[in-house]
Amino acid sequence: MKLLLDTNTSILTIRSYKPGEVQVGDQTLRAPFIISPKQLISDWSPGAPASLDAAALAPLLALKLSVLLLGTGAALVRPPFALRQQLEARGIALEAMDLGAACRTYNVLATEGRLVAAGIFPS
Repeated sequence: MKLLLDTNTSILTIRSYKPGEVQVGDQTLRAPFIISPKQLISDWSPGAPASLDAAALAPLLALKLSVLLLGTGAALVRPPFALRQQLEARGIALEAMDLGAACRTYNVLATEGRLVAAGIFPS
């Protein structure tokens, strides 16, 4: 699904997605990646969404953010509750959702200028 025309080139947005594939700018990503308005990290190897921990999220936590989105692929996979508690203690809201919802939500929050980052699992 195509999402939006890149009108604000000063921020990174997700241009399109389909199961197993996400397009950011001119890059097609098929493996887990991190996106924030200013940075794309395409070499993220976090393991499975259901077993995420603070160590796997370290590259995300290094970014300045108040909202962390997890796009867990075709279906919603909830991360461990303990992880949610750890992030809330740092003042970071964690929202897990399926791939499409995460891509759309990320774009809205990024274009609003919010301190958002997303860990995306394309498949």
